[in-house]
Amino acid sequence: MTANPIQGRKAMAKILIVDDSTLSRGILRRILQTEGHSIIEAKDGLMGIESYYIEKPDLVLLDIAMPDMQGTEVLEKLRAFDDRARIVMATADLQELTRAAVMAAGALGYLTKPYNPDVVLDIVNQVLRGIPGGVG
Repeated sequence: MTANPIQGRKAMAKILIVDDSTLSRGILRRILQTEGHSIIEAKDGLMGIESYYIEKPDLVLLDIAMPDMQGTEVLEKLRAFDDRARIVMATADLQELTRAAVMAAGALGYLTKPYNPDVVLDIVNQVLRGIPGGVG
């Protein structure tokens, strides 16, 4: 039995973090950089949409509650632009109804704040491998 050379290696991805909180963006950036991911940051929904069009990231981590443009609206716009966009929603809202709504709108994963680094990495890696539905 030969070993798979790809198995076990960390896949570096370009990840866009969209969150109005500088602290939240920083926490996610530090967690994701431990896996070697390249990080792009946007401080609001409009910047997030612009960054997605320009950078074409492999994955988006998107806060739900932001001023001016809610994360759910950004999710809808990104999915309309690119139906293959891989988006994980992030929120402090623990309600099942919220999780179900964003997953139905096209999110592939759902993270709750405060962030647990192991859970963040598990869900990000799961979605990058094409396995939707990660919740943590």
